[in-house]
Amino acid sequence: MSYQKIGVIGAGAWGTALAQTLSKTGRDVTIWSFEPDCAEAINERHVNECYLDGVPLDPKLRATSDPADLAGSDAILSVAPAQHTRATLAAFVPYIAASTPVLLCSKGIEISTRAFMADVLRDVMPDAIPAVLSGPSFAADVARGLPTAVTLACADETVGAALVEACAAPTFRPYLTDDVMGAEIGGAVKNVLAIVCGIVLGKELGRSAHAAIMTRGFAEMTRLGKALGARPETLTGLCGLGDLVLTCSSEMSRNMSCGLALGRGEKLEDILQGRLAVTEGVATAPALKLLAQQHGVDMPISFALAGILDGSISVDEAVVDLLSRDHRPETE
Repeated sequence: MSYQKIGVIGAGAWGTALAQTLSKTGRDVTIWSFEPDCAEAINERHVNECYLDGVPLDPKLRATSDPADLAGSDAILSVAPAQHTRATLAAFVPYIAASTPVLLCSKGIEISTRAFMADVLRDVMPDAIPAVLSGPSFAADVARGLPTAVTLACADETVGAALVEACAAPTFRPYLTDDVMGAEIGGAVKNVLAIVCGIVLGKELGRSAHAAIMTRGFAEMTRLGKALGARPETLTGLCGLGDLVLTCSSEMSRNMSCGLALGRGEKLEDILQGRLAVTEGVATAPALKLLAQQHGVDMPISFALAGILDGSISVDEAVVDLLSRDHRPETE
């Protein structure tokens, strides 16, 4: 099984970086862009000035704004923002053959349904083969060919192995697992925790507090994973702990930089209005709270962020609430 003709849905920074990596390995790659101007720039000037400025793109990479141009793809990478994945995939239903692998590269939980992206895919394209790509990876690093390792999750081991071979490059190394749920949980929850870590540093609460949030946040991630059937070793791997460490430690992360601005006193609407790219954790936080409550999972740090974002609690109040919780054993 070989995947040579690859369609990439979404020409944001991450979609462009993945398309660039695949194209440089000799795959026949077509990337779909919602913005026609972006597709034109990729085709004519081999750049994506909107989302990945300063990175020269492979001249062989083709872009389009017509979903029909992805017809006949051996595999699809879905890189639309999580909250737009359902509607975006629906536009491609007439052009994606049954049993086509769809590698989900967006990290989040749909607000309206509390569904992860694999569940959204099953609703929209029930005959597609779901897979998930997640892990510590900044788009600019990947696009420039800097060393990166990620998790590729697929319940079908044969399809998963073929996808690993299709996506692998000399500096881009996927590790295979069949734990799709674990990969999705890690990718979604770390975005929420990265905003909290940014708030801590933006408010100058110190590196000790930052380390505490990362560690206790990881405990929340593993509790949710246990409740939803994810394997612990998945969440201690690249798509869980690895992605958490990266996203919570660098201003290159859109989620952490959003938190930094919130911690410095900026208003959420002003922060988001100044961005072209989506900050996934903002939408994921309320969906994560509802999902955790549905399954009886205690996630106080994540719940606090949901309250901060909807204005029901201030940052100062959230800090007091978290520090005044009843004392308990570290491990449960």
